[in-house]
Amino acid sequence: MAEKIKRRKAQEEPEVESKINRVKPGTNVLFSAIFAILALTCIVPAVFIVVISFSSMESINEIGYSFLPKSWSLDAYAYLWNNRIMIGRAFLVSIVVTVGGVLLGLFLTASMGYALSRSNFKLKGIYSIIVFIPMVFGGGLVSTYNVYTSVLNIKDTIWVLILPLTVSSFNVIICRTFFKTTIPQSILESAEIDGASQLRTYFTIVLPISKPLLATIGILLSFSFWNDWFQSLMYISDPKMYSLQAVLMNVEKNIEFLAQNADTMGASIAAYATNMPKEPMRMAMAVLIVAPIACVYPFFQQYFVSGLTIGSVKE
Repeated sequence: MAEKIKRRKAQEEPEVESKINRVKPGTNVLFSAIFAILALTCIVPAVFIVVISFSSMESINEIGYSFLPKSWSLDAYAYLWNNRIMIGRAFLVSIVVTVGGVLLGLFLTASMGYALSRSNFKLKGIYSIIVFIPMVFGGGLVSTYNVYTSVLNIKDTIWVLILPLTVSSFNVIICRTFFKTTIPQSILESAEIDGASQLRTYFTIVLPISKPLLATIGILLSFSFWNDWFQSLMYISDPKMYSLQAVLMNVEKNIEFLAQNADTMGASIAAYATNMPKEPMRMAMAVLIVAPIACVYPFFQQYFVSGLTIGSVKE
C-alpha cells in the first residue's frame, strides 16, 4: 500500500509542477506583446538613424526627420569617403586598441577574479577591499593624469589608450563570483592531487570551461574600448593617433563651427558650409561607429546572456 502511494505521488508531482509552470494563453499573448514593444524600441531608432543618414539635406529642411524622405542622398557618406585616410587611420587605431585591450583585460581580470575566488588564498580579504574601493571612490582626474604622464610616462603612446580601461572592479567581481559558484571544487582538487600546478590548472582546466564568462567580460571590454574618446582627447597630442570616436567627434565639431560661422568666412567656404549635409552626416557617423559592434555582438550573445546569469543562483 505504501509503495502504491509513493508511486502515485511520484506521478502527481510532475503534473503539479507542469501546471504551476504553465503560462495561460492570455498571459502568453501579453508577454509576447510586451517583448515585441521592447524589441521595437531598440530596433526602430537604429533603423531611423540609418534612414536619416541616407536622406538629403533638402528633404530634412523641408519635412524634417522622416522614415520616408522626399529624396535620398549619399552626400554624407561621400563626405566621409573623402576623409577616408584620416578615418581609416583612426579606424585602425581603434581596432588595435580594442583587440589588444580586450585580450589584456581578459587575462588580468580573469586572473584576479580566480585568485580572489580561491579559499586558500591568504590575501584575498585585503585584495577584495582594494578591488571594491574604486567602485565607490575615484582617484580624481588630476592624480590620474599625473600617474599616466609622470609616473608611467605613457602619454602619446598606444598604451595610454589601453591601460586606463583594461581592468574594472565590476568585471573582477563578476569573475570572482563565477569562479566561486560555478567551477566545481572537486575538479580543482583532482588536478591538485594529480600534481598540476596552479598555473596549469588555471590555463588547462578553469579557462576552457569559462567561455561564457570570458565572452561576457570580452563584450563589455570591447564596448568600453570601442566607444572611448576621452583618453584620446586627454592624453594624445598627435591627431594621427586619435581613436575613431575622437576623430568623428572632431569632424562633428568642425561641421558645427562651419555652420555657425559661415557668414563671417569667404564666399566659397560659406557656400560649402551651407550645402554641407550636416544632419545626415551626424547620423552617418553614428552608423559608422555602431556597425562594427552590431556585427560582432550576435556571435557572443548566447555566451553573454549565460555568462551574466550563470552563478547567480547557487543550488
